[in-house]
Amino acid sequence: MANINPGCGIPMNYTEINSRVSPWHPSTVHVSGSGLSRFFQRYLLQQAQSVFKWKIPENWDANYFLNVLYIWGYGAVVKTDKFGVIFQGCGLRGYDIYYQPTHAIITNPLLTGILEPRIHEECEIIKLQPDHGGIYDLVSYYGDLMALTAESLGVNLLNSKFSYVFGATNKAGAESLKKLYDNIASGEPAVFADKQLFGPDGKLAVNLLTQNVAQNYIGDKLLEALRKIEIEFFSRVGIPSANTDKKERLITDEVNANNVETYALTSIWMDTLKDCIKRVNNMFGLNISVEFRQNGGEMNGDFVGSGVFENRRKSV
Repeated sequence: MANINPGCGIPMNYTEINSRVSPWHPSTVHVSGSGLSRFFQRYLLQQAQSVFKWKIPENWDANYFLNVLYIWGYGAVVKTDKFGVIFQGCGLRGYDIYYQPTHAIITNPLLTGILEPRIHEECEIIKLQPDHGGIYDLVSYYGDLMALTAESLGVNLLNSKFSYVFGATNKAGAESLKKLYDNIASGEPAVFADKQLFGPDGKLAVNLLTQNVAQNYIGDKLLEALRKIEIEFFSRVGIPSANTDKKERLITDEVNANNVETYALTSIWMDTLKDCIKRVNNMFGLNISVEFRQNGGEMNGDFVGSGVFENRRKSV
């Protein structure tokens, strides 16, 4: 039984859980939603948010702004009586001749009532992608892959620590051997065993099946796979990296092709953001700006910049 989504007929049995989860994840893969998966998703989201360098009003909360923009995909800039011009996560309604939304729907306990300003007349939308979508689907996909790989690495490392299989004569003997191994694995300096585990010759009365630990160890390959998954994500979100296997001869055209791939998606994001920001600045007289943390988004710069934001917010 599991609590998947309050209000949708819980508790749920495995069949119901599978019917809801399987369209997105195979039923044999249970890493999604785990602590390990969320660990990698959080890391990848922060990496993606570091690609652009922003200049926003000091009264805007930087963390709120980035999380709404990258996870929800969009937010509204609107003028309020109490807080002035602010950025708020919102819903959308209506459509124009091009099937674009006409109104934002803003709800906040600190605002009076529900605001429904008309887009391009009473508010403007800042969106990351042309379709108003966020990137958490991308973050979740690669986060789950990294979690699966890390989980496999942990299992492989554990299995590679011990190179014997014990064969006991009965269930009681097997349980004793389990306890014996637990004590040894925990690092106890002296382990005491029942004399019934020893034969007439004074040796441990078990059959040992040895394993080739080196043959079973694939930790180095899993670490390489983990890094490749990370680099592939970096290429999707515009982070420069050596997205190619090491070669003796890497020609310039191959490097340039990788540069184009790295900035293909983020160039669309940048064009979308600049168009939105231009509208916001014109409507509210602000000076918001966004740029690549590298100079012009080229590979010949230093990616590590001074920060995602040029200024810090003031308390509202």
